Amino acid sequence: MVVPDLRDLELLEHAFASVLPADSFVKLTADDGPSLRYANFLRVLSGDVRIVIGTRSAAYAPVHDLGLVCCWDDGDELHVERRAPYQHSRDVLLLRSEIEGTAVLMAGHSRSSESQRLIATGWAQELVAARPEIRKATARVVSTSDSFEQERDPAAALARLPHRAWETARAALKFGPVMVQVARTGYAPALACQRCREVARCRHCTGPLMQTRAPGSASSMVICKWCGQVETAFSCNTCGNHELRAISVGALRTAEELGRAFPSVPVISSSGEHIKTTVGDRPAIVVATIGAEPVAPHGYAAALLLDGDSMLRRESLRAGEETLRRWMNAAALVRSAKDGGIVVVTADESPEVSTLVRWDPAGHAEREFALRHELGLPPAMRLASLTGSEADVAVFQAALTLPEEVRSIGPAPVLFARAGAPSDEAPDYRTILLFPYSMAASITADLRALKASNAARRVGSPVQVRCDGLDVL
Repeated sequence: MVVPDLRDLELLEHAFASVLPADSFVKLTADDGPSLRYANFLRVLSGDVRIVIGTRSAAYAPVHDLGLVCCWDDGDELHVERRAPYQHSRDVLLLRSEIEGTAVLMAGHSRSSESQRLIATGWAQELVAARPEIRKATARVVSTSDSFEQERDPAAALARLPHRAWETARAALKFGPVMVQVARTGYAPALACQRCREVARCRHCTGPLMQTRAPGSASSMVICKWCGQVETAFSCNTCGNHELRAISVGALRTAEELGRAFPSVPVISSSGEHIKTTVGDRPAIVVATIGAEPVAPHGYAAALLLDGDSMLRRESLRAGEETLRRWMNAAALVRSAKDGGIVVVTADESPEVSTLVRWDPAGHAEREFALRHELGLPPAMRLASLTGSEADVAVFQAALTLPEEVRSIGPAPVLFARAGAPSDEAPDYRTILLFPYSMAASITADLRALKASNAARRVGSPVQVRCDGLDVL
């Protein structure tokens, strides 16, 4: 069984230990160190242990007579290896299941488009609880953007923490901890000029400036996100003003503001380098960035999901799907509605908000995949990206013999040279190829052969070839 990160692995280990003997399973993770990890690997290789849990690399564990492969939350980008060949844990497990004839289980609080494709093609079947059972097990979800809440609080659309969210937190703190999910870490991740509202830029590399702590504190600094230079005398390039204002709020500032709003309640922060796995059941406000939400033993009394609009506006094909996944993972940590659990989402009305209110991830995945299929976008189609200099990408693509069904987009610049960078620093260019699954084997074989041929003959500069990269579109 493969999980995205060490926090999930720790929770999974506790769950296995509660129902299985201690020596019946092993954990494979790099954080255990080479000695313990290799010892566990040998136990699996020799057949002494036939249950393996771990992160990405556990997908390759040599389990004897393998019968089942599981992947938890396959939509999480942590399942993707950042080094070549950029494999996804889900794809590795699917390949092993085909080779070894095993069963496959994809589990999670939400459903990815890739998992939905397996269902749409008939390769997999869905396992979904009945609606009455879902309503019993999940928290009540309230959207501050619906007509009822807008009539009660017309200013809710402009406030980061609407009155309904504040009242929910105040009432829930009598019964247990309250989680507040935010999108960004730090104090003020983005700054602008107080007068003209232009984004504040570093004078050394023109990178965006950020503030680390509250103004006036001993550790407060304004630094550049790109080069790390400390800015001590800011001057706006547009109007010459020297004052700054925050244009986005991070987890630290959110925790500071909530601490003032609820002075008698402890505030716990889980973000950046200080991520907590669990918190107690006593009343507290837990401010966590997305993906860093601690687990409460008996669930949170309430959860406030902030900054949803900024997550939905990300320039990504998967922005809506990813935002919904993060919301549902956080909402799953809240007590059920029958126990008083409530989730307040503050984003504007959208299909993702409606899906969260209804708790219908399967329906959202079906509609999302249908749209992707209609538009010819991944995962309904396979994708290959060619990245390198403009000339090398053009030559590489010209050397390929592609069928007419292959759609080519580009080449287009990927990263423009930054201001102040050397004049000879040219941007990379990328061409995207979209093709049906029926042609995937032949096209990827041609790409591999041409890549190997160019490397052997040392023709031009290397062109990076990636298939189904999640960060391409």
